[in-house]
Amino acid sequence: MSVPQVELKNMTKRFGANLALNNVSLPIRSGTVHALLGENGAGKSTLVKCLVGFYHPDEGHIQVDGREHRLNSPKDADALGIGMVYQHFTLVPSMTVAQNLVVSSATLPAYINWQSELKRLARVTRKLPFHVPLDVRVSQLSAGEKQKAEIVKQLYLGRKLLILDEPTSVLTPAEADEVLGHVRSLTRTGALSAILISHKFREVRRFADDVTVLRRGASVRTGAVADLTDDALAEAMIGEPVSKMVQHAPKLPPKPNVVLSIRDLCANGDNGLPAVKDLSLEVRAGEIVGIAGVSGNGQLELVEAMMGQRDRNGTIAVSGSSFNGTRKEIARLGVYGLPQEPLKNACIDRMSLAENLALRNFDRVPLCRGIAMNYRALAEQAERLVAQFRVKAPGLNASMSALSGGNVQRAVLARELTQDVRLLVASNPTFGLDFVACEETYRRILEARNGGAAVLLISEDLDELLGLVDRLLVMSGGRIVHEVSAEGADKRVIGKYMAGMKAA
Repeated sequence: MSVPQVELKNMTKRFGANLALNNVSLPIRSGTVHALLGENGAGKSTLVKCLVGFYHPDEGHIQVDGREHRLNSPKDADALGIGMVYQHFTLVPSMTVAQNLVVSSATLPAYINWQSELKRLARVTRKLPFHVPLDVRVSQLSAGEKQKAEIVKQLYLGRKLLILDEPTSVLTPAEADEVLGHVRSLTRTGALSAILISHKFREVRRFADDVTVLRRGASVRTGAVADLTDDALAEAMIGEPVSKMVQHAPKLPPKPNVVLSIRDLCANGDNGLPAVKDLSLEVRAGEIVGIAGVSGNGQLELVEAMMGQRDRNGTIAVSGSSFNGTRKEIARLGVYGLPQEPLKNACIDRMSLAENLALRNFDRVPLCRGIAMNYRALAEQAERLVAQFRVKAPGLNASMSALSGGNVQRAVLARELTQDVRLLVASNPTFGLDFVACEETYRRILEARNGGAAVLLISEDLDELLGLVDRLLVMSGGRIVHEVSAEGADKRVIGKYMAGMKAA
């Protein structure tokens, strides 16, 4: 069966008064990788969910090989050979990879011939440039292995059009190149067409043939990747010249005094097993120390242990004082944070934007006098921070859950970085954010560093780390396994340590 030509024509989708898609057309040439770019809320997810049958467009239609199709459900998409690898895993943790793949078929017989299915699986996996253990429970896999298994599942199901939604966020650089390189090779042989949703221009430039940029629900640029510069793509995404965007502050040399000192830190994971093992590190004033690592190697537990959210052994000192993450210590020692998934980990979603902006100082003058809250001062503070950090919201009284991911992040940045910051702990601070929100976050982190703050930056994005840090540590299996200055960093060596291998 040949790979079909797929085209979405004049797609319009409304959610109440919100126009999520406005007359969008997307042509996917047979045997190509078509990148889909845009800020958060631009309409990318809505568009592809129409293509896989989760949403029904109010206007427009989908053509496959010139024939119009109405996709009423994901089963209709499955019948056309259209499948999607989502940002969040869809595998059943208690089942093996093989069991997950076999039962994922839209139609299952009353009796499964496992011997036959395993042979078929072996034929699929034999051609892969990476290894996926078929007989291991999904709960025992690393995040990278789970992502690879999700892709193998779609290939096993015989997809002819594969949609990849941020597929490399949990992969090492080498794994990302293997996965996307394999998808690209399949398109080159005519076995597959693909849509790649990504925020990384490097991935688009290296692995995509064509690109479409969405902005505010409309398609604003489509063309061959080779014909468009990164600046042109960025300008299409944000609607203004790149020269007007926030520029990074220059780096200043770090100071000699140690702000953060961690010695022999140990902490268990949720399963009761050791997740952080005898970890030691230091961060000086005016220095950004980055921690690279594949998801699930103890980074989350490290941050929670530092901030008093997880039991621990070992010692943590900030500016020479013992630190246990209490509210009083945070204020006295100037320890603030930018967590991953800030709506979940740094905000109270049902409270208003103004109230969330006051979570650090609601009990201090001028917001609080005695036992009474000064609501006028609270509103004035919120107005000032919203303007300074360009937070877009329906109003100061809007609940945090009503804000987009990028604007939640801007609000948290506003709250945390306008304090007296002496130590900033940032954990995957740009995860899931669009190009503009990422740039703004980077600038704010560098400004804190140049203001004399010590910064510990934990990220699974190696390019992000190398663009910001002074020193880089690699975390694997709960331990620091490698350290290098930013100037001496070799991505291939770092990738091997991230994958748990010793570099030669």
